[in-house]
Amino acid sequence: MTKSMSAKDGDAGAVAGIDLGSTRIKVVIYNGSSYLARISDASWDPGKTALELLAKTSREAGLSTPPAIIATTGYGRRCLSHATLTFTEIATHAKGAFYLVPACRFVVDIGGQDAKGIRLSSDGRVADFVMNDKCAAGTGRFLSAMGQALGVPVDSLGSYAAGAEPHRINAMCTVFAESEVISLIHQGVSRNAIIAGLHASIARRTASMVASLHPEPPVAFTGGVSQNAEIVEKLSKELGCPVIVPNDAVYAGAIGAALLAWEHQVEFQ
Repeated sequence: MTKSMSAKDGDAGAVAGIDLGSTRIKVVIYNGSSYLARISDASWDPGKTALELLAKTSREAGLSTPPAIIATTGYGRRCLSHATLTFTEIATHAKGAFYLVPACRFVVDIGGQDAKGIRLSSDGRVADFVMNDKCAAGTGRFLSAMGQALGVPVDSLGSYAAGAEPHRINAMCTVFAESEVISLIHQGVSRNAIIAGLHASIARRTASMVASLHPEPPVAFTGGVSQNAEIVEKLSKELGCPVIVPNDAVYAGAIGAALLAWEHQVEFQ
């Protein structure tokens, strides 16, 4: 779901935020009051894919040309030569999450390649953060690799785990976890129990990673992994408080980039 922009909004001051993630690229066009968001799988040429998606989204937003101000963020934020602004993932995910959940004081974001926890001040500024960007354990790539080992599409993992008793998974390194999963399959452990165990492991790892920041509710959960309801449930239990997954949670980084671009434009008008 995205907030709508109509063609009548025209070219008046719209800006673009692009999140060049490791697995998907997100584009947001923002005009100061509403936004249009679109997503595409990443490719071997993320810059080209981002520009094509930007052009398409701009046309859908009623713009004759893409916005002059383009802010990038994410894993490949520096690979787009057309960008006028570049922001860190911490800054954009904090901004985007606070926009989507104005009451939130803590953000957990798990994307394709990394995971992060961000503590926010009452006005939505970054107070502190922690980030796991050296290892893909517990991220979207980890889930994708486990899904391949189990013969289950990554988008279906949640439904397989629903209601299953988790079998404990000890390894979180993608290579070692894959070996452990294959061994469990050969031992006759059910696929559903293994998947539930993987979800529980991700929730435990994430809660442990952010523990030093003392997360307090409301907690917003963004990124692609937030779309897995079973991980949302298990993360809520590990953190001891409800976790909110807002509409357009996967677009939080791109939304934040667009909002920061808008603020930059207003400041220098």
